[in-house]
Amino acid sequence: MKKIAAELLVERLIEWGVDTVFGLPGDGINGIMEALRRHRDRINFVLVHHEEAAAFMATGYAKATGRLGVCLATSGPGGIHLLNGLYDAKLDHQPVLALTGMQELELLGTGYQQEVHLEKLYMDVAEYDVMVHTPVQIPTLVDFAVKHALAHRTVSHITFPNDVQLLPADTPAPDGPAPAHRPETLPHWLPEHGVPRRTDLERAAAVLNEGSKVAILAGAGAIGAAAKLRDVAERLAAPIAKTLSGKACYPDDDEYAVGGIGLLGTLPGESAMEQCDTLFMVGSNFPFTKHLPEHARTVQIDISPVRAGNRVPTEVPLVGDARETLTNLLPLLKRKTDRSFIEGRQREMKDWWRRMDAVADPDRDPIQPQYLMRLIDRHASGDAMLCADSGTIAAWSARHWTIRGGRGYMLSGNLATMAPGLPYAIAAQHAFPGRQCIAFVGDGGFSMLMAEILTAVRHDLPVKVFINNNHAYGEILWEQMVLGYPEYAVRHRSIANYASFADANGIKAYRVEHPDQLEQAVTGALEHPGPALVDCLTNPDEPPMPAKVSYEMAKGFAESFLHGQPNRRQISTTLLKDKIAELKG
Repeated sequence: MKKIAAELLVERLIEWGVDTVFGLPGDGINGIMEALRRHRDRINFVLVHHEEAAAFMATGYAKATGRLGVCLATSGPGGIHLLNGLYDAKLDHQPVLALTGMQELELLGTGYQQEVHLEKLYMDVAEYDVMVHTPVQIPTLVDFAVKHALAHRTVSHITFPNDVQLLPADTPAPDGPAPAHRPETLPHWLPEHGVPRRTDLERAAAVLNEGSKVAILAGAGAIGAAAKLRDVAERLAAPIAKTLSGKACYPDDDEYAVGGIGLLGTLPGESAMEQCDTLFMVGSNFPFTKHLPEHARTVQIDISPVRAGNRVPTEVPLVGDARETLTNLLPLLKRKTDRSFIEGRQREMKDWWRRMDAVADPDRDPIQPQYLMRLIDRHASGDAMLCADSGTIAAWSARHWTIRGGRGYMLSGNLATMAPGLPYAIAAQHAFPGRQCIAFVGDGGFSMLMAEILTAVRHDLPVKVFINNNHAYGEILWEQMVLGYPEYAVRHRSIANYASFADANGIKAYRVEHPDQLEQAVTGALEHPGPALVDCLTNPDEPPMPAKVSYEMAKGFAESFLHGQPNRRQISTTLLKDKIAELKG
């Protein structure tokens, strides 16, 4: 059987170590699909139901593994559907390669059916963006695309006319006048050296040693550096706060952890930012600058020289890998004898957990979303990967999913798009077959890409899906309330029974309407050997508010229980209204 040009693409991806492609077939990529079929013993094709999900899966695969994620879509509408997931990869700095089809070369520019010039459409989302014209280019174009994606942690795109895909692989290119041979490269890439200069490390150490109240803010770039983060925190008596994207970088049950910052953070995390005189940012490019200290001296580690120092005035930016940089910085740091700053935050953290226990009380009816999340956290395995959607889901997972042992956490950090939770979980489960992979999603986000649970069934992936079904577009509802436009608040009546849909398609499913049913459903789903789904009807009147408001609401809930307050839903609504004026101010 004569080798076709598309095989040059697939073979080069295999040489780069790619073992999985997420995608959906179409006649614009028939040649690539045939090449994948011919090499199916060395590369997996994960068939999805929607191209947006394929891009989310490639992004989730990159986040979960640190490797290149690859997605595939046909020409025209297929390639358009990839865009949302690709922007998720771009904004969260994940290496993803998108492969798309294109109409035949001789028809381009004639307005042929589905003629969308994807190389133009992708100009903003893809740093490397190219169309194949002749087979001899293919290995080199793949090398360039992969190198750009890995080196700059971003999106690359190759679009491939369907007639070129099917050409014989040895088709010669036309001779030309350029003083150059046909392009030839090798599939090799070396990461940049990950340690800053000695003089920069010494400057950073001087600032950190002089600070009397040092706080650490760790982000996604610090994943894999937990041990070194702890060594630094112990030496500097520094609390470690985390961004939501970096939640998995440090265990929540460690004595130096004070939770998150920002709208979905903790009160101790916010307190650390407000009271510190020195801020040490590690692997974070946190965009919500109102939650960062205004007058603290700042040291920042970032792998990118562009991002280092671009959020707050940064006295010492350090360009390098977080773990390697911390390793080289540690010997230069002096141990602080005054531990009062960290000890204060530790006391606050104990109190914070007590307050969070109050809002996750199992006796509250309707079911509180915090209780659902707390049960998942309690019964999930020690290495479980939680994949969360955006909106209110992000709030409950941020505060009630605890990182401990080998646990992970993923969400759409900077794009904050709806619907990636389930595709992320599928990609993680494919990458780690023996690991418990959980999708914690809202009814709105799940309904967008709910067919992908059939992808889990098709590929025998035992993902666990927990739907926080609050019968509302919860985040939109509470944003409108806080902004003072309650008349525009969007509600919708819950008409879908997701458990019935799952059960009809061979998935273990539970429909939960009352608190006393929930724990058994959660444990049943987690223990089931195949894919499982819990459709849990939760309280739509539970607001996902910033830390200080959540703290006061938790206090109000706890006090109401002591006095036998019967109308718990009204408590949350009343407390919220009392806080709206304060928030607006």
